[in-house]
Amino acid sequence: MRGEKIRKSLDLRDWEAATSLIRDWEIHGAEEFVRVSDACERWIADCEARQLKPQSIRKYREIEKELVEHLGGIAMRSVKVDDLRRLREMWKHTGTTTAKRLELIRAFFSFCEVSGWIDRNPAKGIKLPKQEQMPTLPYSNEEWEKILWALDTYGEIHAQSPVRVQRELKALVLLMRYSGIRISDAVALSRGRIDLNGRLFLYRQITGHPVLIPLPAPAIAALHDCDEGSPLYFWSGAGKLKTALTEWQERLKKAFIKREKPFSRSTHRLLRGCHR
Repeated sequence: MRGEKIRKSLDLRDWEAATSLIRDWEIHGAEEFVRVSDACERWIADCEARQLKPQSIRKYREIEKELVEHLGGIAMRSVKVDDLRRLREMWKHTGTTTAKRLELIRAFFSFCEVSGWIDRNPAKGIKLPKQEQMPTLPYSNEEWEKILWALDTYGEIHAQSPVRVQRELKALVLLMRYSGIRISDAVALSRGRIDLNGRLFLYRQITGHPVLIPLPAPAIAALHDCDEGSPLYFWSGAGKLKTALTEWQERLKKAFIKREKPFSRSTHRLLRGCHR
C-alpha cells in the first residue's frame, strides 16, 4: 500500500467488508481507519465525560449494542444509508419509538462526523416514520375521586403494607398530580426542594431555568404526614434509584388494581399536570 508492505489481520469474516476496508485504507490511510465498534466506545466515553444522566446513557448503550452487533467490524466510512435502513427494518417498535431511536443514531453519526471519521452523516438519509400522536387528556373529576378512594382503601386491601408506606403512596400521587414531575423525580425528591411557602423548586428540563411550583394544601399536608426527618421523602438514598422506582411502581399497580383500567405507564403520565 503506497509502496509499503502491510501484513496484519483485518479481524473480518466477510470478503466484501474486507475489500471495503482495504479501499478505505488506500483512500484515507490506515491511520485514519476507525471501526464502528471503536467509534461507539468513544461516543459512550464522551457521553459519560459530559456527565449526562444515567437514563440517557442507558439509552445510548442500547443503540451502541445494536450498532456493534450488526456493524461493529465495518469501517465508519463504509457505512451506507442502506445499512442503516436494513437495521431499522429489524425493529418492531411503534412509530414514536422508532423515531426516537433514529434520532439517537443520528446523534451518534453526527458525533463521528465532527470527529472526522466520516465525511457525512448517513443517518440523515433515513426519513422518520409517520407518527400519529393522540393527545393525553387529564383525568376527569370522577376518575380522580376513584383514585383517591383507591389510595384511602389501600391499607384495607393490602393489610400487610406498613402504615408509613400507605401515607407515602398518597403523598407521591398528590405530588405528581399537582407538580407535573415524573415518578423518577418524585421518588428522588429531597425535603429541601419545598420551601416554607409550599413551593416546589425545580429546573426546567430544556432551558435549565429555575421555577417555583406552588403546591396545594392537600399535597403539602400529605408530604408532612410522611416526613420522618430523612433528607428524602420516598427513598432512603441507599442503593440504586431504579430499584426504589420499581418498588413504587409496583405499589401503584396494587393501588389501581381495582380500577376498571389497570395501572400502566400511559395511565401514570395522566397523573402529571392535572388541575394545577
